[in-house]
Amino acid sequence: MQGFAGKVAVITGAGSGIGRALALELARAGAKLALSDVDAEGLAQTVAEATALGAQVKSDRLDVTEREAFLAYAEDVKEHFGKVNQIYNNAGIAFSGDIEVSPFKDIERVMDVDFWGVVNGTKAFLPHLIDSGDGHVINISSLFGLLAIPGQGAYNAAKFAVRGFTEALRQEMVIAKHPVKVTTVHPGGIKTAIARNATTVEGKDAAAMADFFDRRLAATTAEAAARTILKGVKKNQARVLIGNDARVLDLLVRITGSGYQRLFSTVIPRFMP
Repeated sequence: MQGFAGKVAVITGAGSGIGRALALELARAGAKLALSDVDAEGLAQTVAEATALGAQVKSDRLDVTEREAFLAYAEDVKEHFGKVNQIYNNAGIAFSGDIEVSPFKDIERVMDVDFWGVVNGTKAFLPHLIDSGDGHVINISSLFGLLAIPGQGAYNAAKFAVRGFTEALRQEMVIAKHPVKVTTVHPGGIKTAIARNATTVEGKDAAAMADFFDRRLAATTAEAAARTILKGVKKNQARVLIGNDARVLDLLVRITGSGYQRLFSTVIPRFMP
């Protein structure tokens, strides 16, 4: 993966999954890494693997919902490396439950991490990316930022919001003639721990949901996802779709418009646990 040597890349949620895979791919490419996660143990494992590949690594425990801490973190990263070229706003959580019975606090928690965490990271690092003269914002949305499904209202809301926020930012950077590129990433089913770590409304079988996701939906490895993301970054793609499921379902939405909702409301209850 050429073109990343010497770049300073910030990755949130680097303790596992796509975040870890991105860190290791960028380490192999010669990037300098600022890695963070709330999971200190997982983060330490990523740092060890990236360091073994020869990368310079700054490691910090960071909760992306804590805005003041995020702003201070951005300053620390800039001071440590002297510049910042890329931020991968990757940290995220999952929650399942119909909107009717989902507590406000659970919906708010998803929005705080999955949307406001992206906003916090983008806003904290954007001045440094502009100053670098060669910046790039990469925000991780989801297949569920392209279409909605029953039981995922909170997650859909957050990921649709990430999509809108990021697409607007890309246009604004062009209009302002800032040297910052912007990419939205829409992964389909990825083989990570996100489903196993997900929470659900009371009465829903979280283990069954995770098992269904892992066996039936997670078709793409985190490593393959990371390589696809970095190829998209190199090409300055506005949108990166990951996995055949993301590509097929994106096409379905484009063809049917809102018609996919009628199909999903009939089909999905037959298959989901």
